[in-house]
Amino acid sequence: MNLSSRQDLVGALSPEREAWLKSFIRSLPDFPQPGVLFRDITPLLQNAETMRFTLEAIAARYRNAGIQKVVGIESRGFIFGVPIAYLLGVGFAPVRKQGKLPAETMTIEYSLEYGSNALEIHTDALLPGERALIVDDLLATGGTAAATRQLVEQVGGVPVSLAFVIELSGLRGRERLNGVDVFSLLSY
Repeated sequence: MNLSSRQDLVGALSPEREAWLKSFIRSLPDFPQPGVLFRDITPLLQNAETMRFTLEAIAARYRNAGIQKVVGIESRGFIFGVPIAYLLGVGFAPVRKQGKLPAETMTIEYSLEYGSNALEIHTDALLPGERALIVDDLLATGGTAAATRQLVEQVGGVPVSLAFVIELSGLRGRERLNGVDVFSLLSY
C-alpha cells in the first residue's frame, strides 16, 4: 500500500488498510504462558512502510490536540512514543520499571495480567498542567496504562489521551481508563 493515500490516517482505518496492517501482526499461541495469544508487532516494525504508516496515523490524530509531551511506557511504548513525539514536535518522557530511572522519581505499584509490577517517572518529566499523550504498543487489561495515567497526574501532567497500536478489546482494558480519550489503531 502506498503512503500517499492518507485519507484514513485520522480516525478509523478503512477495512482494506486494517487488513493490510493486521497481516503484519504475528499471532503466537501460548506465549508467554499457556492460554495466552500473543500479538507480535515485530513484523510490522521490520517493514518500513507499515512502521511509517503506523507512526504517522497515530501522530496525525493528535496534530491539533495541543499535546505538549508524549509519555512512553517501557519498553515498546518507547519504540512508538519517541517518533510520535518527533512528528508532533514535542518532548518525550519515559515511564520505566522501578529502579531504571536515575533522578528523583514518583513510583506506583499496580497489578497486571500476570502478577504485579511497579512503574516510575521522573518527578520533573512534565511541567504542571502539561498536556500529555500516553503511548504504548498494546492495551490489554489496562493495568499498566492506568498506572501510567496516575503517574502523569501525580507529577502534575494532564493525560489528554492514551494511544495504542493494538487493543485486545475482549480484555476490557479501556474500561479501566474511564474519563480519558483512548485510541487504538487496531482491535482484536
